[in-house]
Amino acid sequence: MAELVPIPLPLLLRRAFLEYSREGKIFDLPKDKFFRGIPGLDLSVEFHGHRAATPLGPAAGPHGQLAQNIALCWLAGARIIELKTVQILDELKIPRPCIDVANVGYNVEWSQELKLEQSAREYVKASMLLEILNRFLCDSSASPRLCGEGTSDTVFDMSVGYNLEGIRSPRVRSWIASMRNAAPLIEELRSTLTGEFQRYRDLPFPTCISDTISLSTFHGCPAREIEGIVTFLLVEMGCHVCIKLNPTLLGTEEVARLLHDVLGYREIQLHPPAFDNDLQFDEALDLIPRLQRVARKHGRSLSLKFTNTLVVKNHKQVFGDETMYLSGAPLHVLAMNLVQKFRARMLQPIPLSFSGGLDAHNVAAAVAMNFVPVTTCTDLLRPGGYARLSRYLNNLGAEMQRLGVSTIADFVLNYRGQAQAAAGDVNAAGWLNTPILVAEATANPRYAWERNKGVPRKIGSKLWLYDCINCDKCVPVCPNDANFAYETRPATIEYDNFELLPEWDKALPCPSGQSSDFLAVRRIPGGVLRVMKAHQLANFADACNDCGNCDIFCPEDGGPQVEKPRFFGSRETYEADAGANGFYIDWDARTIHGTLAHQRYLLNVDAAADRAWFHQTGAAVEIRLSDNQVLAWQPTDGAGPASSTFDMLPYLKLKLLMESIGDPRHVHFANVAGLSGEHA
Repeated sequence: MAELVPIPLPLLLRRAFLEYSREGKIFDLPKDKFFRGIPGLDLSVEFHGHRAATPLGPAAGPHGQLAQNIALCWLAGARIIELKTVQILDELKIPRPCIDVANVGYNVEWSQELKLEQSAREYVKASMLLEILNRFLCDSSASPRLCGEGTSDTVFDMSVGYNLEGIRSPRVRSWIASMRNAAPLIEELRSTLTGEFQRYRDLPFPTCISDTISLSTFHGCPAREIEGIVTFLLVEMGCHVCIKLNPTLLGTEEVARLLHDVLGYREIQLHPPAFDNDLQFDEALDLIPRLQRVARKHGRSLSLKFTNTLVVKNHKQVFGDETMYLSGAPLHVLAMNLVQKFRARMLQPIPLSFSGGLDAHNVAAAVAMNFVPVTTCTDLLRPGGYARLSRYLNNLGAEMQRLGVSTIADFVLNYRGQAQAAAGDVNAAGWLNTPILVAEATANPRYAWERNKGVPRKIGSKLWLYDCINCDKCVPVCPNDANFAYETRPATIEYDNFELLPEWDKALPCPSGQSSDFLAVRRIPGGVLRVMKAHQLANFADACNDCGNCDIFCPEDGGPQVEKPRFFGSRETYEADAGANGFYIDWDARTIHGTLAHQRYLLNVDAAADRAWFHQTGAAVEIRLSDNQVLAWQPTDGAGPASSTFDMLPYLKLKLLMESIGDPRHVHFANVAGLSGEHA
């Protein structure tokens, strides 16, 4: 399994600029899916005293982990970005696969896969990336609605967990401090903006990346510990805090009733220890007012989030763990019902945010309950990926236009006609809307098992290095943009193999004027390499964590992240993680390193000389590029000359991959370092 390797800021910018100018995309998101605002509507909200241009964002998960993921969320309209949760244990071995959204949603991943220091750098890099992309899009005159909307109207929300000892540790304290004041990291990254990016070097990048924290209280964190963590974050770290609450607060009987009897998910088995060990409902009612007073005393704000995922027993065959975390459609109903239970009992108003089965169809109702922000994860893992986000905001805008309102506050007041009853109070209107909208969601068949029991269809064929049905679903469902399309030349290549002889035939002239160190070859029967389609798919392994999501939606068997060519961004990551199938192209040296079926090869190409040198175990072979004629060979690795058979197929595969990946018609992480041309 490849480990995630953050991509340098200059390469992210180069990819974005070239891809936009050549293909009208950024990180595979088409520009017609960029959110440019809706004329006449103000979707802005306040979150912990910060203005955000929309109430929408990703939940803490895979979409808030890497810089390119955060940029994709922002391009599609997210303006409150909940960053993936960090914790002191930053070298976790998360099972693979770790995501299963075949119908509802399950996962076994729960915190950042980068080390703390890498995470800080990645989030700072993302903030700078948004500022530069905003300026670039404004300068391109193609997206005027984005002008002036860099990070000034975008809120980065930190997420931390999971216990007081870890959060108070020097490393986590340092991490939070580096997000509060990122000036040193910004200066370090600013120095990388050279050449074509020099023009962006002096942008006034905000040094405070975030001063808000969403606290994940998973894994049986008791009330006293939660109080200690929140107090520490408010008082000592000077941050605003949102406490993520767990659906276990509904209680075992109510969760079982909703899941099994109302929604029909009878195969989902609850995990009793989660209900016993998590924060209890009455404890929450007692705890929250005390923390509100602490927040007010220190000039900070406190909010709550409904909800985290639900721990359930693993009844499937995807993961190896005993338990897994439920999300998607059933969690939506659980989270909504918990909000109603909480609002009915909590007398003192407190800002609420929401996550749980959010999608384009229910986002308006969630906003109408006065949630800020409304966040999503599972839905973005489905076909379309980040492109689904702009529909959320367009649907919300359509509802606002239907009501004849232009602001979110007026939308909340008028969504179910609560303006008069609420006396113009938005908090009261959200409270009044709650029982109506919760009842509707609970009764809505779109959240029930019958509507969600289907799984993506498999067609029975297997993936190979080349060719597939070209549905391209694997590209947008990857939250890291690791899968990509490239173009090649369809061909049926008949080839000969060659016998490598142990000595040179003195009757033959040495090829290329080589010395007698080069040995002779003899042509023998070979085979056929068939590439049927011009459109091909591959994987950029440095951005792939083998989550398995692309395999869920691929109609063929084998997994795109396994069977398709896996390209690495450096020789080091290739050497470490090539596995059975991996490649690294050194564009300066015109060399491709390749591993096929666990066997390693190296191909060096000199197009001007019409020559290639192919290295395999024990032999270096000289080949004429134009007709794939093997000319001579040398023993390597200290081996003496001995007769052996040279199989041309690995050479042909590497040669074709190097030619195809370098094709500038598609810009992606595997070729951007080798592409030439100023973006402007």
